[in-house]
Amino acid sequence: MKSEPTVAIIGRPNVGKSTLFNRIARKRKSIVHPQAGITRDRIYETVNWAGRQFRLIDTGGYVPESRDTIESAVRAQVELAIQEADLILFLVDITDQIMPMDSQIAELLRTVVKPIILIANKCDNEKRENTRFEFYKLGFGEVFPISALNGRRIGDLLDLILDNLPSAAPEKQEAPDHPRLAIVGMPNAGKSSVVNAILGIEKNIVTEIPGTTRDSIDSEIKYYGEPITLIDTAGLRKKSNIKDSIEFYSSVRTDRAIQRCNVVLLVIDALKGFNRQDAHIVRTIIDRKKGLVIVINKWDLIEKDSKTLKNFRQDIIDRFPEIAYYPMIFISALTKQRVGQILKTATDVYRSLAQRIPTNRLNKYFQEVINRTPPPAVMGKHIQIKYVTQVKTNPPVILFFCNDPKNIKEDYRRFLENQLRKEFDFTGVPVTLLFRQK
Repeated sequence: MKSEPTVAIIGRPNVGKSTLFNRIARKRKSIVHPQAGITRDRIYETVNWAGRQFRLIDTGGYVPESRDTIESAVRAQVELAIQEADLILFLVDITDQIMPMDSQIAELLRTVVKPIILIANKCDNEKRENTRFEFYKLGFGEVFPISALNGRRIGDLLDLILDNLPSAAPEKQEAPDHPRLAIVGMPNAGKSSVVNAILGIEKNIVTEIPGTTRDSIDSEIKYYGEPITLIDTAGLRKKSNIKDSIEFYSSVRTDRAIQRCNVVLLVIDALKGFNRQDAHIVRTIIDRKKGLVIVINKWDLIEKDSKTLKNFRQDIIDRFPEIAYYPMIFISALTKQRVGQILKTATDVYRSLAQRIPTNRLNKYFQEVINRTPPPAVMGKHIQIKYVTQVKTNPPVILFFCNDPKNIKEDYRRFLENQLRKEFDFTGVPVTLLFRQK
């Protein structure tokens, strides 16, 4: 059962659907660009207005009867949004006449037994607003004039939306924190296929064309009764390899998705292997102090013997030694091989992020470690570590008090981290070690 009513924005390409979505959502979540066809998947956002709450869906431009791979996939997404919605906003462009696609969409919507508001966008002034009457021919009664770009009459539109929605509950208090998993990786590594394999439904568009997903898409699921948010993202590249502004915006959305998640699922194409751009993504994730699970996809396409998996894993570690601390899962989103391990591993990492080790246990363990292998002396001066405590979780921060923190060498810092991970379960979790004078 849906917790709040749902409103879908429908229309042909380039009439301003994403601009309207962003205006109502009060954030730039959907990509807006002069090029038609930028929005592809359904984009969701919860909207609050006048003490009521509803879910808003942005959709791609609906192109009836097109055989183009992307446009056909977008059309399927739009039809799913229509089924899901309690109210439909049918958006047209006041600066155009009624276009054939407008008429075809109107014909589709006339078969839908749901309230529909016909909205004429780009009514920047009264002169333009007075030309809206032609659109009465579409057969939806009143044509509501707005300008999504400059916000003209958006408040009135929101009032009209509430009038046409079933009763919505007041805004709920923020739910307790839960696993938020961002699926990232190079274009065409199979990120959306991985999401769909987990969900068991075709919520996101999956095609053979790299870069199909351009926005971050949230999917809410339950795992053993506990909520999990999956965030599918556009393919992430180093900025020097980003070809156009659309791909730049997509990388920004991906970067934001990494910021708001707590565990990242990095999808790697097994056929292409682990390359420098994958290493750059790993460095970004670790620097952001996020949990990390490496998901090697398309493993079914690899010719294997008994050592293939071990050698593949070791090759990645040789290229990026820190990855030894993070779990790797070898899957096939197509055949569902080992897909079931993804959520279990990710939730284990999520719990490890929140792990707090008692101070007495830390000190007892590290006293033995340091007695066996003390920090090397500097210019004849002995360095003494006197006390250890965990000062933070999510991600964990371990503080070492010593007599000369500036002379704790990097090699010894790594040694202490290795010993920490050896004794305590911080698999998949970035750990920060700090040293302070005492």
